Parts: sequence; structure tokens; C-alpha cells
Amino acid sequence: MKRSLILMLALATATASFSAAAHKMWLLPSGTTFSGAEPWLTVDAAVSNELFHFDHMPLGLDELTITAPDGSPVQVQNAATGKYRSVFDVALTQEGSYRVAIASDGLLAAWEDQDGQRKRWRGTPADFAAKVPRDARNLQVWQNAMRVETFATHGAPTTTALKPTGVGLELVPVTHPNDLFAGEAASFRLVLDGKPAANLEVSVIRGDTRYRNAQEEIKVSTDAQGTFSVTWPQPGMYWLNASAEDAKTSLPQASQRRLSYVATLEVLPQ
Repeated sequence: MKRSLILMLALATATASFSAAAHKMWLLPSGTTFSGAEPWLTVDAAVSNELFHFDHMPLGLDELTITAPDGSPVQVQNAATGKYRSVFDVALTQEGSYRVAIASDGLLAAWEDQDGQRKRWRGTPADFAAKVPRDARNLQVWQNAMRVETFATHGAPTTTALKPTGVGLELVPVTHPNDLFAGEAASFRLVLDGKPAANLEVSVIRGDTRYRNAQEEIKVSTDAQGTFSVTWPQPGMYWLNASAEDAKTSLPQASQRRLSYVATLEVLPQ
């Protein structure tokens, strides 16, 4: 299976449902704070039922971007995709904070064939005309836009790489994402196409759900400025997720847009 197709399948799976029980996309870093001369970051990329356990499918790397502390792109190294996960390395040659992200747009279509059978297709805009019949009945088409990311800092934290692009659903740190500690509150803002994303529900789940009976999901909501706050109950890797829907599509085939944002954040002990 091509990695681009893996990415599209993961996107459709993740945007189909945003409940705690749905498949979850994530980037899991080997660490988020580094010191010393030119350390290395290793990242796993997967879609799973349980955080952060490799039990479903890999996340494709075609749309992977790594932003250095000065805002320049970083070349990924040693990238590979296996049965349940993708993996890659990043040389942290600059001091400061890096953004590691996979962001993509795609289409999801649903219709009825001539026999009344429900059909579904997901893929790229370039393939839409060839895959979706022109005479499809009760056709519905959605644009699926997603961003999955994590952050790492070599030395002192910086903010240049963390600036939003102004496209889709994005996280704007108020508290630096690599300065999180158990028992302390952290604040962030969600923006949608660069504007405050008000009244969105944010789900936060600590990893290793395989080893406990309860998800221990934390739910908070953004205020009028898109701001929300989380107090971390204990150290660990946390999965943060938010979603939105609107009619502001940028793909002409779609009438509705579904957006999702996912971040993996490391919370350290005090």
C-alpha cells in the first residue's frame, strides 16, 4: 500500500469519529527536551486503538514537514514504514524548538448506486472524477483537513517554528509545549484559518491506555478567543485532539469541511 494511500485512510478513519473510542492518529517522539551537541530525535507515526500502542496501521509520511528553530525546513532521515508504524529520525543541529507535523487535505464522498446500495470513496481531488460516478445519487462530498504534530526543543525553548500557517485548525501555544509539568496548568489557543476557534471541545488523554481500565479523558472547551487550559494530573505523554466542521471548503468538489488537530505533548515531573 502506498504511503499516500495510508495517509488518506488514516485521515478518513480519524475524521469519521472523534470520540475516545475511535482510532487515533499520533506522532510519538523519543523525547521532547534535549541537550548536548547535536542530539537526535526519533519519532514513531501510527494510527491505533490504544495510546501509544502499535495495533492498527502506520501513518504515512508523504506530507511530513519538520521546521527548525529558525523557520527553515529540516530533512528527515532514516524514514521507513512497516506493518503497524512509520518511523524517522531528525538531527537537532540547531538550538531551540522544532515542529514536526503531518498535514493534509483529502476528499470523502458518499452516494447511492443504481441499485440503491450505499457507496463510499476517499482519496485525493485528482482522483475524484475517475472514482465517483457523474450520475451518483444523493452524493455528499466532504473536505477532510487534518494536522498531526509534536514538538521538540534542543536547549532553550523558542517560538519561531511554532507560528501558525493560517490554514486549517492549528494550536498556538501560550504555554510553550515543551515546558509542561505535572500539577501545573498550561494554556493554548486553537485557531481556524488564523482566527480564534471558539467553543470547540478539546480532548486530552494520557498515553499507555492499554495498561489501565479507564481512558481518564480530560475534556475542556475553548473560550471566545479560542483559549483553553489543561492541568496535567501526572507526568507522561499526552494525546490532545480537537475537531471542527464548517462550509468553508477550499476544494471545489466538497460542500462541507471537516477539520481535526492532534498533538502529542510530554508532561514532565516537577
